[in-house]
Amino acid sequence: MTLVDHARAVRENAHAPYSRFKVGAALRTTSGAVFTGCNVENVAYPEGTCAEAGAIAAMVAGGFTAIAEMAVVSDSETPVTPCGGCRQKLAEFAAPNVPVTLATLDGATLETTVGELLPGVFAKDHMSRT
Repeated sequence: MTLVDHARAVRENAHAPYSRFKVGAALRTTSGAVFTGCNVENVAYPEGTCAEAGAIAAMVAGGFTAIAEMAVVSDSETPVTPCGGCRQKLAEFAAPNVPVTLATLDGATLETTVGELLPGVFAKDHMSRT
């Protein structure tokens, strides 16, 4: 099963009663483990939490901290990129050259990298003087 397949499958579990916009994400760690996440909305936070953040949280809870690749699937005309907060989270756990596949339910895909998604990333090296 590909990462896109994993993301497509977990997308069905999304809880999106306000936006009705379901997103699924799957990542593979550098050791080969796969983790998934889907968006979750609630009345107090209708914009909810992102699928990518959910997959990253599951990875960290599983004891892993390095992403080798990621996929995100949504039902849209064109592939949807992760939000700014999720791009920063990706950059925390993935090198700039890590591939990210963005896909739609119709099969359209966009291949990119973490570095292309977040140029000029804020990194821990910026705090070297503190």
